[in-house]
Amino acid sequence: MITIDELATFCKRKGFVYPSSEIYGGLAGFFDYGPLGVELKNRIRQEWWRTFVQQRPDVLGFDGALLSHRKVWEASGHATSFNDVFVECTKCKSRLRADHLIEERLKIKAEGLSAADVQKLIAENKLACPGCKGSFGEARAFNLMFRTFVGPRESDEHAAYLRPETAQLIFADFRLLTETSRVKLPFGVAQAGKAFRNEISPRDFLFRGREFEQMEIEFFTHPKNEDDCALFDEVASRAVNFLGAAEQKGGAKAGKATEQEGSRMGQAAGHRTAAIGELVKQKLLTRWHAYWLAQQYQWYLDLGIRAERLRIREHLKGELAHYATACFDIEYEFPFGWKELAGNAARGTFDLTQHEKMSKKPLALFDEASKEKVLPSVASEPSHGVDRAFLAFVADAYTDDNERGNVVLKLHPRLAPVQLVVCPLVSNKEPIVKKAQEIFEELRRCYVAQYDASGSIGRRYARADEIGVPLCLTVDFEALEDDTVTLRDRDSTKQVRVPVKGLRDGIYQFLIGGKLEGLGKPVA
Repeated sequence: MITIDELATFCKRKGFVYPSSEIYGGLAGFFDYGPLGVELKNRIRQEWWRTFVQQRPDVLGFDGALLSHRKVWEASGHATSFNDVFVECTKCKSRLRADHLIEERLKIKAEGLSAADVQKLIAENKLACPGCKGSFGEARAFNLMFRTFVGPRESDEHAAYLRPETAQLIFADFRLLTETSRVKLPFGVAQAGKAFRNEISPRDFLFRGREFEQMEIEFFTHPKNEDDCALFDEVASRAVNFLGAAEQKGGAKAGKATEQEGSRMGQAAGHRTAAIGELVKQKLLTRWHAYWLAQQYQWYLDLGIRAERLRIREHLKGELAHYATACFDIEYEFPFGWKELAGNAARGTFDLTQHEKMSKKPLALFDEASKEKVLPSVASEPSHGVDRAFLAFVADAYTDDNERGNVVLKLHPRLAPVQLVVCPLVSNKEPIVKKAQEIFEELRRCYVAQYDASGSIGRRYARADEIGVPLCLTVDFEALEDDTVTLRDRDSTKQVRVPVKGLRDGIYQFLIGGKLEGLGKPVA
């Protein structure tokens, strides 16, 4: 697999992603999306919105503000609990995120460790600064929220925070959402947008940045009905790669191992195949939680992620966020190892309870089924990172094709930033160029298309392959005689001859189904 540094170089060279403010030396943890990157990012977001909002009767759309009142984050617990632990070298003054340091040096899972735990591990293992070999000072907690002020006064009263997650405004606006939409339990509220975290040490290209995008759903049920999921049978038999807490703790030896040691053994042992229904029978999660976890997992598979590079990992107790009663990560095997791609937590009634207390406003709903007022429970919170999804889709699609002698970016046709390239076979024959330009102008009304008349036709195909274009349309001499053109499939390089009259529909069928068969006469 390509390394993360090679992938970053590829993305920069092809116009997908640039380091932000590069002419001034850059700013760690911030990236700008180029012409191809913004198209791919938009398509990821659009596919998610179409699948989980527009095609469902039980999910509402929402878009909250980026900057919000400090009490939102005091109520949620982020103001006091949204911390990472860091250590500072006493010699060179470098500051490092402690769990990353421990994971790299000791090869154990360290997320969620307290400052005291970190201090103990550093002392016991005599860990030193990787840069200058100096010793570390006391481990300290660091709050990850970006703080600013609203208006001309800089005081605590006028303080506000850039949101570190998209979920909280859904809870803060819960009363308005339910009053204006006439929604009934169970239902979800979805949001896609920016979030900001002042990471101690951004790393691994897009994987861990300080500005990123999330796509999240808060799915609300009656607190007593988290297992009452009418849709569960649709997913019960689906098989997933699964790494449970028991495996991470070392299986039968869990009682003799520390949680960190067990995590290392479990990670080394790898995952197993399990049906979603089996996980529910083991009481690892409720039916609604399982349903949404399965739908998240399937979304990645449907958009081309290879099954062997995807798995579900159960959180250990020490990892759980302060609001979660259960949590699972969907992990992808990135170039730097298995890491979180998406998450799904059961938040219960924590958030609405906290906002009721802080705001002193009632947030309970009248549930028609039970004929009682209840504070709804978040049975499931499917959460995706747009940037991490972008990284996974590009890493999974990247193929160094030795036969062709060039890179082929095998993105799913629905994600491709450019859907079609129109090529005149030769650029010095006016009738062919004119017809190619006419076809291009017609098709660009429906599809994201490019026109390429530069270089040999083989070189043009290679350029299209490298940026993930699924179809190349070539106008040749035969097109002038019978009004047909060739369509070339990026992945197989097969070609079919298609009448110009049916091009728009044929291209649409290919982009939906990914197959040339049936669209025209095969070219030998």
